[in-house]
Amino acid sequence: MNKTNQCTCRKSRRRLWLSVAILFCGFPARARSQQPPPGTTASPAQQSPVQQFDQQLAGSISGTVVDPSGAAIAKARVKLAREDKSPIQEVQADDDGQFSFPNIAPGPFRLTAAASGFATQTFSGTLHPGEIDIVPPIALPLGAESTEVEVVAPRAEIAEAEIKIEEKQRVFGVIPNFYVSYISDAAPLDTKQKFELAWRSTIDPVTFVLTGAIAGIQQAQNDFSGYGQGAEGYGKRYGASYADVAVGTFIGSAIFPSLLKQDPRYFYKGTGSTHSRILYAIANSLICKGDNKRWQPNYSNILGSIAAGGISNLYYPPKNRGAALVFENAGIGIGSTAAANLLQEFVIRKLTPNAP
Repeated sequence: MNKTNQCTCRKSRRRLWLSVAILFCGFPARARSQQPPPGTTASPAQQSPVQQFDQQLAGSISGTVVDPSGAAIAKARVKLAREDKSPIQEVQADDDGQFSFPNIAPGPFRLTAAASGFATQTFSGTLHPGEIDIVPPIALPLGAESTEVEVVAPRAEIAEAEIKIEEKQRVFGVIPNFYVSYISDAAPLDTKQKFELAWRSTIDPVTFVLTGAIAGIQQAQNDFSGYGQGAEGYGKRYGASYADVAVGTFIGSAIFPSLLKQDPRYFYKGTGSTHSRILYAIANSLICKGDNKRWQPNYSNILGSIAAGGISNLYYPPKNRGAALVFENAGIGIGSTAAANLLQEFVIRKLTPNAP
């Protein structure tokens, strides 16, 4: 190959390498010229898909829960709700009252803070893409403390209140009707209350009036003729009748019920068939409620009637005394109790204005 051809080949190779060098050096320059200068933000049209995705990055929301004085509320509960109906998130503030919700998608949100002893408080805002949003301190106003207290009154106080109601029970608004309870589960009476009720019954003015009427009938029929007639006879009949009432009431409704722990009152039934109510009323002359609220034989009424009959031998005329009088009075006492219970069950309540 002659020198002219060799020179031509060398020149061609230089041009080729120069073109390749210009090509590789110029490509980065052109690529760099398409990117925005440092410190500027490209318009959406200029953003790449990666850049657009980066702008949708989740952010975080944090803050502090405080009281009206600005002191932190430890362990407060904070809920985060979104307008897009996504599930509500809840966190508990730390001992410094601080809370945080990480990885939260951008958009409107609402915070609800609550703590024991404080009223709830809300805060609304908007989280921007990739933003670390530190909300202003959420101050909870003081709330009214709600405390549930179960108060149980002593049994004696409940019974005392119920006795006050019973002492207002009067047939036709006049005749005492103290020994019936219209409260089926009434509190049992203690010994003091049993004696107070007996005393209240025996000194009631109506008791004296009714005793006087009974003595007048006895005198008119010349019952217990050994007492005689006139004022002296009437006085003896009156004293005997009142003694029957007082002795029977105290022994059968206070002394024995206290010793045997039984309730001297009749507990009104008022429900069920007529037949069942009749049987209930009659049976209650032989059975009663104990202080334990269980049904048991009415020893108080039975023994009280016998004891009252025995004591009556001390003041009735000699010809009217004896065992016969004792058991006669006992039988009359039990029978009269059954009759009174029937009246209580079907009649007397209707005639008692203050019956509960």
